[in-house]
Amino acid sequence: MTLQVKISKKLVPYKIAFSILKKRVESVKSLKSEELIWILEHPLTFTGGIRSKENEILDKKIKIIKTNRGGKITLHNPGQKIVYFVLNLNKRKKDIKNLIKHIEFSIIEFLKLYKIKSHADKKNTGIWVMDKKIAAIGVRVSNWIAYHGFSINITNDLKYYKKIIPCGLNNRKITSVKIESKIKILNVESKLREIFLKNLKNI
Repeated sequence: MTLQVKISKKLVPYKIAFSILKKRVESVKSLKSEELIWILEHPLTFTGGIRSKENEILDKKIKIIKTNRGGKITLHNPGQKIVYFVLNLNKRKKDIKNLIKHIEFSIIEFLKLYKIKSHADKKNTGIWVMDKKIAAIGVRVSNWIAYHGFSINITNDLKYYKKIIPCGLNNRKITSVKIESKIKILNVESKLREIFLKNLKNI
């Protein structure tokens, strides 16, 4: 099974990334393209998933980009790593829960490199450090092509989360690797790539 791994060093606008992602989904569906893992960062962007609500926008001046991923309103900004993927589950296990589980494994394993103890929450999607959210997961599946991905707060400015109720959780806090770890943050993209590729073998 062929798979392209792409790492963007410059910020990629959300709408451009999403357009590329949608085209790759259709191309993988028709077996014209290989699967994709794409690691990148976005400029400051607020996106709303299919379950987002108007009352989750605290600052009415901000613009929310609607998207067809699962989940609610979230933030992307420089210093947050995004791992997008387009995976053909027709050639893997047709098991969405298994996919989510191994995404969770990948994030938890990555955070261990920084001596951060984290966990998944059965009631609330994402990865948590105690009661603080450090990573978000949003997945969409079409004809067993799974796409979108996950984000991990690395060094990003968290103050912008105050403009929204992130992921619909107004009583939970947000954190980052920079806040939780004393270990120097280096080679994030290569570490994420290595860990996620390893876990893909079980998807």
